[in-house]
Amino acid sequence: MRLDRLISNQPQYSHRTARCLIACGRVSVNGVVLRDTQAVVDRFASVRIDDLLLRAGQASLYFMLHKPIGYLSATSDSTHPTVLDLFEPGLRAHLHIGGRLDRNSSGLLLLTNDGLWSRRLTEPRIKIPKVYHVTTAEPITADAPALFAAGIHFAFEGLTTSPALLQSLGPCEARVTIYEGRYHQVKRMFHAVGGRVVSLHRERMGDIVLDPELAPGESRPLTGAEIRSVSPDIAKSG
Repeated sequence: MRLDRLISNQPQYSHRTARCLIACGRVSVNGVVLRDTQAVVDRFASVRIDDLLLRAGQASLYFMLHKPIGYLSATSDSTHPTVLDLFEPGLRAHLHIGGRLDRNSSGLLLLTNDGLWSRRLTEPRIKIPKVYHVTTAEPITADAPALFAAGIHFAFEGLTTSPALLQSLGPCEARVTIYEGRYHQVKRMFHAVGGRVVSLHRERMGDIVLDPELAPGESRPLTGAEIRSVSPDIAKSG
């Protein structure tokens, strides 16, 4: 929200007064005086007018989880455990998932309370690469890399996937990079070329790589550099 609008939403300040307060240097955001009336302030920022706390900031949370097989990428489920069960109870209500994994898939999962950040992470137009280690039941055919690069047609949706990179690691093993996040996309792409995926492990999303020190089920906060790799405009911290 724009800073002048945030202030003028308070009943005691008109829009004109809000602009004057900002221009006079009486408004600070996260302890820094801002004089730009059109500056955009996110919901995590604290805002003060002189010594008056107008809005207390909400702490932003960013985690990577090594998702184990058998856990749902969901906030709750009556049958299966969910990835949020792997976090402290006090955190669970605040986190949502940026880029889901199937219950039988494992690897890098990112969770946050920052909706703008997670939207950028999964926005198809931005085309953040997602890298998977895949094992198949049958040998991968020689023409599969070219078919992946050309895009695989999904008849049900009537669309063709964006070009993907398939790097062979063995007869039944590959590393796959996609730039979308369609439903069961990697498994369906292999099915379209005559293969069946038996294991799927996400290694990377953009510049964020699954920490090799994390055992399945373990998590850690993201570093400042990892957070900014998705949204460079986030203030440098951590």
